[in-house]
Amino acid sequence: MEDQEEYVKKLEETIGRFLEPMKGIPFAVAIKGLSGFSVLPFDPALQSNDKLLKHLVDAAQFAGQKALQQGILTARPNEAGNHVEPFVLEALKKVGLKADIPITRSGKKKSQGYPDIQIEDELGRTAYLECKTYSTKTKRTGFRTFYFSPSRNPKITRDAFHLLLSFELGVADRSEKKVYIPLSWQIYTLDKLLVQIKHEFNANNKDLYTKEALLAQGLIST
Repeated sequence: MEDQEEYVKKLEETIGRFLEPMKGIPFAVAIKGLSGFSVLPFDPALQSNDKLLKHLVDAAQFAGQKALQQGILTARPNEAGNHVEPFVLEALKKVGLKADIPITRSGKKKSQGYPDIQIEDELGRTAYLECKTYSTKTKRTGFRTFYFSPSRNPKITRDAFHLLLSFELGVADRSEKKVYIPLSWQIYTLDKLLVQIKHEFNANNKDLYTKEALLAQGLIST
């Protein structure tokens, strides 16, 4: 009995350690491992990169101005990232870059998941761009706002730059409604980003709703 209790105790301790987040993992290593493609370092001192960055700066300004004019109607500022993507796509094309929803390994466009936009510059180089939004109060918080998961059909299909375009949002009144408007923008390179893995246990509905586990049920009459 003591051996069994000791075994259970060690098993619990092992599972506990397994669930602790693994921190400080280089983003470039994670992307290479999941997709097989490299995250290229972005050196703004290089003339070719400086030109691409200037295009991105112009696009960020155009996108921000149009989003400011129209306003973004959504419940929370971090959800506005999805709504800002169309502004960014339009602006990227306006400044002369090829930009579209990324094409997966199977050859189909896919909006959901990382990254948001695939860019090709005049030299034929690829850059993946992620769009994010935040309120001034939440920029320095520790809440998870960036994540990506393994996929059998990844959106990353080339060696490329990985960049982030973020917009700081404020609130304004438009047509008697509260909307978010961009106040500023920032462009970051992700090649030096450190990420973490957070393990979890999960179950689906088929696992949850079994006859063996059912204790009681009833109908709600009107």
